[in-house]
Amino acid sequence: MNEGLFVLLVLAGLVLIVIAKTAVVVPQQSAYVVERLGKYAATLDAGFHMLLPFIDRIRYRHSLKEAAIDIPEQVCITRDNVQVSVDGILYLKVLNPQRASYGISDFHFALIQLGQTTLRSEIGKIELDRTFEERTNINIQVVNELDKASEAWGVKVLRYEIKNITPPKGVLDAMEKQMRAEREKRAVILTSEGERDAAINQAEGEKQQVIKASEAKKQQQINEAEGAAAAILAIAQATAEGLRKVAETIQVPGGQEAVQLRVAEQYITKFGELAKTTNTLILPATVSDVGSMIALAMSAIRQTGPIATIKS
Repeated sequence: MNEGLFVLLVLAGLVLIVIAKTAVVVPQQSAYVVERLGKYAATLDAGFHMLLPFIDRIRYRHSLKEAAIDIPEQVCITRDNVQVSVDGILYLKVLNPQRASYGISDFHFALIQLGQTTLRSEIGKIELDRTFEERTNINIQVVNELDKASEAWGVKVLRYEIKNITPPKGVLDAMEKQMRAEREKRAVILTSEGERDAAINQAEGEKQQVIKASEAKKQQQINEAEGAAAAILAIAQATAEGLRKVAETIQVPGGQEAVQLRVAEQYITKFGELAKTTNTLILPATVSDVGSMIALAMSAIRQTGPIATIKS
């Protein structure tokens, strides 16, 4: 009985071992490569699978998820012979588990080495000042070169990103001084441009002020001339109207006597004012004969014709 129980236990253990070796559950986003008697047999996708005991063997296990590989920092030499330390990170994905298993022994190590060499080559093509602005182009070139090589390995290189570009301390100090000098230069340029614009604006303002002042003076002179012309015209019209009234008055009865009286008054008044303006007088011989002077003035009036015909 004891021997029979022992045999049963041994058989049960063998059954469990066989089940453990033959029943396989593949997780999601994973792929197992199975070899049969040392030769590739199949690639198991996610799910439950049964293997032939002692014949089939799971040789490789691959994750189909996107993976990130750190590219260690390395020293690269730029085109202008400056050493910079560069590191990065590589993103890849296994597309063909069979090629990834048998195309290369360790595609992670191979991609890291190839990424470093490709990065050194791309950094050597550009100057130090352009390494920062050319990061995107460098990343693209590294991805293109790695993708060509990894296609035979069943691996797809998705992208590469440079993490840090670190020049030597002396170069950093020189770059900082250059940037400081550039900022000071821009500040001086901006200040000079501001002063220039201010001077231009001031000159333009003075120019407009002179133009406005000249236009105002011109308008003032025009207004004064128009006012003087209007005054002269008004005086002339008033004088003509006065003369017309005088001519009309002479024609009425008693007008001649009134004119004679007015001439006599004006003669006496003006003659009396002569001695006030000068001490030297030249007088006509008939200065005391007022009647003859009035007769002479009236004779001149009659010889000029009718005064009523005067027009304004």
